[in-house]
Amino acid sequence: MTSTTSHDPADAAYRTVFEPFRIHSVEPLRMTTAGYRREKAREAAYNLFQVHADDVLIDLLTDSGTGAMSRDQWAAIQHGDESYAGSPSYFVFKDAVQELFPYTHVIPTHQGRAAERILFQVLGGAGRVIPSNTHFDTTRANVEYTGAEAVDLVIAEGRDPHSDHPFKGNMDLDALEALLTERGDTVPCVMMTITNNSGGGQPVSMANLRGVAEIAHRHGKPLFLDACRFAENAWFVKQREPGYADAEVPDIVREMSGMADGMTMSAKKDPMGNIGGWLALNDDDLAMACRNLLILTEGFPTYGGLAGRDLEALAQGLTEVVSHDYLRYRIRSTAYLADALVRMGVPCLTPAGGHAVYVDARALLPHIPPLEYPGQALAVALYEIGGIRSCEIGTVMFGRHPDGSETPAAMDLVRLAIPRRTYTQSHIDYVIEVFERVLTQVDDLGGYRIAWEPPALRHFTARFEPLRS
Repeated sequence: MTSTTSHDPADAAYRTVFEPFRIHSVEPLRMTTAGYRREKAREAAYNLFQVHADDVLIDLLTDSGTGAMSRDQWAAIQHGDESYAGSPSYFVFKDAVQELFPYTHVIPTHQGRAAERILFQVLGGAGRVIPSNTHFDTTRANVEYTGAEAVDLVIAEGRDPHSDHPFKGNMDLDALEALLTERGDTVPCVMMTITNNSGGGQPVSMANLRGVAEIAHRHGKPLFLDACRFAENAWFVKQREPGYADAEVPDIVREMSGMADGMTMSAKKDPMGNIGGWLALNDDDLAMACRNLLILTEGFPTYGGLAGRDLEALAQGLTEVVSHDYLRYRIRSTAYLADALVRMGVPCLTPAGGHAVYVDARALLPHIPPLEYPGQALAVALYEIGGIRSCEIGTVMFGRHPDGSETPAAMDLVRLAIPRRTYTQSHIDYVIEVFERVLTQVDDLGGYRIAWEPPALRHFTARFEPLRS
């Protein structure tokens, strides 16, 4: 990583922010027609999770595990040692994690939700309450599966799609203080998601994280980070928070992690992996209980459901994601899409987040009530019209409650999650053009009803029926 500070006039920033890499290997896209895609959407019961990837042109469903690994990550795979216990690859991985997150215990898992399941199986349970700025879908599901209550305490600006607050992922400190004062005996830990995915990929400020840590620790509660987009959050801190402009991203990451007592990680996000995750923490007794559950369902503590080659690739990815050149490109390319959509009149959550652009489907489709799922309607239209796969983040994902009732989510968004190092600017320009065409048809879009749903995480497998023929 090289310094971005220079006093040479020749090094003044250019307007063009290009990809800080060259394409080394490619995979083909299969071109399809609108008629073909309409039929595939119908066959998938209008659930884009059920559409075959071969039938998608631009896949913005998720940035989780969908990025391109680097030359050096593929080379690291050749170092993978597949010993069942005590693999050297584990210690390479552990050292890379602790370089940024200096926790005593590093427990690998096959992906982030496995770390969540283990943590909340130990800490959760009926009658307990887990506060967060905003729980993501798998986090909430793993909390609620134990019988505990997942409570979101994001600041008011974080619920306003068009607020220009620079850190809309922040937690409401007064609300946290009140919760711990009134119900502290039921709270085993406090969570902070960085960046705040369900709230639009919005960052958390260092000052807010420091305030959360102070309140949690004063009440005797450990603080855990859901840190899967830690590098993007650190870049926003560097760009937006006073006092951090000259700080190096790794140092910002270490300061963030030093305020917490542990973390869960989906390594399929910022650590640049196609699979993997970990649980890291300081408490010896908690670590022992978590390792016992890991052995029961994931694997031995030095592989945790991963191959040695995966551990090596993740270790290398952790060195690459904190590059200033990469993060500048990553954040600016996401903003490029958001800026273009806003200019053409598409209501988006602003300012743009790090990993995704979030379209305000409720504002774009005001004729579709929240319980007829405007986010789902827009997501299906983007696929049928242009072959773009996106993800509803709204009433489908969060409207159903453990008691079976359903209410509108705080926002009905469609997330355009951009895989890391995968698409070029011309792909994004195509996405913009598809939105231009969708805008000409918004009045003709209708809502959906759920024809079948599972008891939890319904957005993955639910079947939908259109309310208009």
